Amino acid sequence: MIEVEQLTKRYAGLTAVKEISFHVGKGEVVGFLGPNGAGKSTTMRMLTGYLPPTSGSAKVAGFDIVTESLQVRERIGYMPENVPLYPEMRVSEYLRYRAALKGVKGRKIRDRMTDVIDLCNLGDVFYKLIGNLSKGYRQRVGLADAMIHEPELLILDEPTIGLDPNQIRQVRELILNLARHHTILLSTHILPEVEMTCGRVLILNRGKIAAVDTPQNLRKKLHQSGTVVLEAKTESLREAEKFFGRCEGVSGVIAEDVGEGWGKFEISVDEGFEGDMRQQVSALCTERGWAMRELTRRSVSLEDIFTQITRSEEALHV
Repeated sequence: MIEVEQLTKRYAGLTAVKEISFHVGKGEVVGFLGPNGAGKSTTMRMLTGYLPPTSGSAKVAGFDIVTESLQVRERIGYMPENVPLYPEMRVSEYLRYRAALKGVKGRKIRDRMTDVIDLCNLGDVFYKLIGNLSKGYRQRVGLADAMIHEPELLILDEPTIGLDPNQIRQVRELILNLARHHTILLSTHILPEVEMTCGRVLILNRGKIAAVDTPQNLRKKLHQSGTVVLEAKTESLREAEKFFGRCEGVSGVIAEDVGEGWGKFEISVDEGFEGDMRQQVSALCTERGWAMRELTRRSVSLEDIFTQITRSEEALHV
């Protein structure tokens, strides 16, 4: 569905995107991640035809984004980070207007409006002014707009930004529903959202691709099977940190003083380590006479993966 080869975007004194290449297959839901300024929005705007690339190429559904931009736009539904709506229009008027602009004709407009209103749960506000809607409902209107012409590909840039937890959950459920019928490229800072909705993630940093894979494979590549969290009272926080770091199966330790002689240790476990690291840590604390008040295991999250990859990339530029 998406084929990107050596795509680059330069501005005066700045290269926002540097020769990136990636593919997204039909029916995939791919999370597009990266720190602020990594080039995510720039890439999305190039794919949708809003920005011309400086060099490289990209195709959507087999059509070139530069030489066949009209065909590309017909096949894309784009929801930008800040949804541009007309506050003086009613939801019904706006969606009818947008459908006509996107080439939906005649009776088909009514059919498509019925479909997107149902999908986005807009029935309660169908005749209300957009300017009187909550942030959550405005996001839903933007999503309905992106889908009104039945695009093959949905590109969603921060679809849940500014929403409360209940609204985020509703939009997440909607995206899961849409994934049954659309290819989706989803940019977001809410990493649990990506883990719940995306089969593959693409991490962009400093305008370059830092990683592309499933969350499960990224965990394996980072050689971590999880983290053991320990709170213990030790003689020396730093000596205990070094001690745990030398243990078999440990790939790293982060220590924090939490007061009154207690230390918190986040002990990263190698992927190849067999057994339960908690047993080893408990035995070592007992052997040394260290009191414990917490010993838990936490699996590697997408947030851990994202942090480690982007920090590693940052370290290369220091």
